[in-house]
Order: sequence, then structure tokens, then C-alpha cells
Amino acid sequence: MITVSTSRLATRSRSGGGGRRALVAVLAAFVGLVTLPALAQTPVRFTLDWRFEGPAAPFLVAVDRGYFKDEGLDVTIDTGNGSREAIPRVASGTYDMGFGDVNSLVRFRDENPGVDVKAVMMVYDRPPFAIVGRKSRGITNDVASLQGKKFGAPTADAAFAQWPIFKAVNNIDDRSMKFENVGFPVREPMLASGEVDAIFGFAMSSYINLKSRGVAVDDIVMLLMGDYGVELYGNVIMVSPKFLAEKPEAVKGFLRALVKGFKDTAANPAAAVDSVIRRNDVARKDVELERLTMNLQQNVLTPWVKENGFGGIDRDRFAKAIDQIGLTFTFKHKPKVEDIFVEAYLPARAERMSVSQ
Repeated sequence: MITVSTSRLATRSRSGGGGRRALVAVLAAFVGLVTLPALAQTPVRFTLDWRFEGPAAPFLVAVDRGYFKDEGLDVTIDTGNGSREAIPRVASGTYDMGFGDVNSLVRFRDENPGVDVKAVMMVYDRPPFAIVGRKSRGITNDVASLQGKKFGAPTADAAFAQWPIFKAVNNIDDRSMKFENVGFPVREPMLASGEVDAIFGFAMSSYINLKSRGVAVDDIVMLLMGDYGVELYGNVIMVSPKFLAEKPEAVKGFLRALVKGFKDTAANPAAAVDSVIRRNDVARKDVELERLTMNLQQNVLTPWVKENGFGGIDRDRFAKAIDQIGLTFTFKHKPKVEDIFVEAYLPARAERMSVSQ
């Protein structure tokens, strides 16, 4: 910031005539022009659900191409440790906004009724929740093949959190199955080495990670929960109650900028993934581009989104998702759709349609 002191000039101007007064006015105006943009930048602390990998590209593109800055926002984006963990980060106010699993948010809000975290934009219209196994370990696309198997199941994983729903809608008796709580870093390596028969995870992460570890593509079996009667949505943009109350225009500006980031990413994923590679020294562009492309095709640019626009929801479907959560979770106060998801901060539909065009 440039700082200019005008006090001495102002003192002299009282004895030096109108020319000096004019100079003071010019300098004051200059100071105003220099400092106002800095003062106008609203800081936003944002948490992702995971590391800087392919699916993070739209967020980072919005930073790198100045879309957040154009909205008067100074956005800091941090990595996460799972799409469930993003929720308490935002609820506590440690982060103003975040990217996390909406189904876990529904449960969290019911368990913490005094914390009014809102979802304001749907990103994963189709959830990436999957059970990923190996054909050579006896896993097929038939859910009956899961019987008697051993699973790597991180407790913080949003996909594993939906197992009770998957089990209920598919009438699965899991007493013969073994679920081992494993850390995220060893989940795919354990499946690759045969220590477990299948794992829970996000499809685009687990599939790509297994491929990169040398597991043959025709040996990888993915049971996408959305294909097996699970009506749930996936990750959303959520906002802390305090930030939403105090900075509603900043929330709107953030979503406008993010729509541009998604539009650019959908139009040219290969260019967008460069924003990831710049922040992840160990990432390979070909791997992250495949992960990003898979994520866009399976979870973001769904037929519903192409017809209705990115970022919104089908309210009837969302209500069914809440009903499914209730199959295995006892609500203290069953929420309505509007208790969880608020559409008022979304950009105009025409802007959101541009993402998939």
C-alpha cells in the first residue's frame, strides 16, 4: 500500500494560497484511488474437501484468473481431509465457506440444531460415492458378491457414511462382511496389494489411484451407489451462519466467480488442470486430467444439470434424499429442503446454464 502524508502540505497551504490547496486535493484523491481497492477486498477463508487434485481445478481456476478478485474477494483456499470434515470446519467459523458432503450436513445439523450452516450451491449433482473392488478378489457388479468380503472403510469417508443407506435399499445383510477402519493414504494401496477385497471412496479418486498403482483396468470394479437406488446428492458449497448473515453479497460474488471457474474448466479441462499442478508438486498432469474429466462427466455435468443449469437442485429429489437418510438415521427434527439448501444466493439461471453448454 502507498501511504502519502498530507499534513505538512495542508499546513503550508493555509499560508501558500490556492495552488497548494489544489495540490493537497489531488494528492488526497490519489491516496483514495490507491487504497480503496485494497480496502474493498473481503477476505474469504475456504476449505476444500480434499487435496489439490483434478476435481479442485474449478476453484483454483477462479483464483488464478482473477474471478474472485473481480468480485472484491480475497479468497484463501485450503486443502481438506475428507468431505465430512469440511462441515465442522465451516460450522465452527474456522472457515467462512467450504466444500463438503450435503448428506453429512443434514445429519450434522440435526445433531447440532443451534448451528445453521446452509448449503448454497450444488456441485455434485450425482454423488461420487462408490464401492471399489477387484474382480480378482471376487467382486462383481452384483451386490451379492460383497458377502463375506473384507473392506477398507475410513470412518471419515463420506462414501462409507452412506453404507447404511446402500445396505437398506439393497436389502444387504452385512454380518458376514468385515469393515476395517483404514487411513485415506493406505486405502488404495491395501486394495492393490490384496489386503482388502474392496474399499469405500469417491469413484474418481479410488479408480484413478488404483490405476496409477498398476492395477489393471479390467480388474477394477466400481459399484456407484447412485446406480443402486441411492438417491442422494453429493458435495455442496456451504456457508457459516455468521458469514452468511454479515456478508451475503460476498457469498453471491463467490458463487458468481465459481460458476466462471466451472465454465472455464468444463470448456478446457486440460488447461484448467494446470492450476492444480502448480500447487501439487507430486501430481502428474495426465493422472489429474483423467480424474477431473471423470468427475465432470459422472458427477457435475449430469443430464439434469445440462437441462436445468449448474448449481441448483430438484426439490422433489432432495426431499427423497432426506427420506433415505431417515432410513438409517433417527431425526430429532426432520428437516425440510429449505432448511438445508438455499437457492437465493445463486447466479441467474442463464449464467449457470453456460457451464454445460
